[in-house]
Amino acid sequence: MKQKIALFAVVAVLSTLSVLHADAQVNWNVGGEMGLSIYDGSAGFHIGPMAEVVFGKGLCVGSEFNLNTQTGTPIEWANYFKYLISVSGSKVKPYVDGGLELFFYTGGPYFGIRFGGGAMIPIANKLYVAPDIQFGPVFVTGSTVFAVLIRGGIRYEI
Repeated sequence: MKQKIALFAVVAVLSTLSVLHADAQVNWNVGGEMGLSIYDGSAGFHIGPMAEVVFGKGLCVGSEFNLNTQTGTPIEWANYFKYLISVSGSKVKPYVDGGLELFFYTGGPYFGIRFGGGAMIPIANKLYVAPDIQFGPVFVTGSTVFAVLIRGGIRYEI
């Protein structure tokens, strides 16, 4: 378990260093997520803040910190890579993403992998709503739990 946590920490540090070292034009998206979380068949409420760095050609590196209302109140810390897909003639920005996560709740921490996608839909200058879905395995002691997040978000581009 310590090796998994160490690997997760290394990925987070490398992500941060790549942000500090980048000499390309960089933007930030900040905001939050809210929606439905399903872990091992149990549904709950999901809410939390997020921030991501957007590099020139639509590659993003981001992090989230989410609370869930299932038994044990799982707290999720996720780091991910995101790719914004450009659609000619449209202001909507669809995306795919994937990354690693840690869950802190009874008996944990637990390591997880998640993948997903969604779209950033403009509603005002530099302000977006972002419906998305995330899913993937969470490796708990002695078994694997499947997680699904169906949520909406708000983003502001700095």
